[in-house]
Amino acid sequence: MINSPVSHDDTEVAIAAARAGAEIVRTRYGQRLTRIDKGGGDFATDVALAAEEAILDVIRAARPGDATCGEEGGRRGAAYAVREWLVDPLCGTLNYAVGTALVAVNVALRDGPAAVADPFAGEVYHTDGVRARVRRDGQDTPLAPTGATRLVDVNLDPPFPGAPSFRAVDLLAHPGFGRAFRPRVVSTTPALAWVAAGKRAAYVTDGAGLTDSVHFAAGIALCRAAGCVVTGIDGAPVGPAGRGLVAAADAEIHGELLPLIREPLGSGTGGRR
Repeated sequence: MINSPVSHDDTEVAIAAARAGAEIVRTRYGQRLTRIDKGGGDFATDVALAAEEAILDVIRAARPGDATCGEEGGRRGAAYAVREWLVDPLCGTLNYAVGTALVAVNVALRDGPAAVADPFAGEVYHTDGVRARVRRDGQDTPLAPTGATRLVDVNLDPPFPGAPSFRAVDLLAHPGFGRAFRPRVVSTTPALAWVAAGKRAAYVTDGAGLTDSVHFAAGIALCRAAGCVVTGIDGAPVGPAGRGLVAAADAEIHGELLPLIREPLGSGTGGRR
């Protein structure tokens, strides 16, 4: 029998799975890594493989009829399963490999609950699809997005499918952006959870199909549940055919960012020439 639709317990499964992966990532930090080449300069590590298996063990035990799609292992489970978990066991591989403790463990039930674990802060950001919270020391606190920090994280990692009409580096160089915001480049998706938590005013990235991405699905779910404004870089809804992602703390921040993203090179008051 196929598992039932989303339930409250799915949130706890997501949290437990993310924690299991985060424990592997935390305990192996600073140790010698084995790199697995993926081509094009991309690579995985043996830590990511171990973390993914730990995550999948939790999901399989709790939801044996569900399918999973992991960053390292691909899709597993029954072909007929109507529910699928999206798993990114170590988002921020390059950061981790060089000893920078800015990474995330992302677990999301497609169109359902999600969790983003910070292995080093001991925090798990999570949503049941309606509310967004962060769990610290066993206590859940509601997430409250705000644009007060004026900090905007911009993803500069390739590929750049929106070029030449949109390039993140052009946004950073826009005088209007510099006047209104302060850029940050974390190069991993905890920044999406930080938007939901009020630690960032917004997050901007290029890309396609991000709602179905193991990297982005959990963070997008958090932002939506927290009440953030989430669209593509063109202002259209984020979806399989969407272009990039703008996750803003509120409508005011989103309204300030979108014209800067849309403005062509060399036009407008910014004078980018």
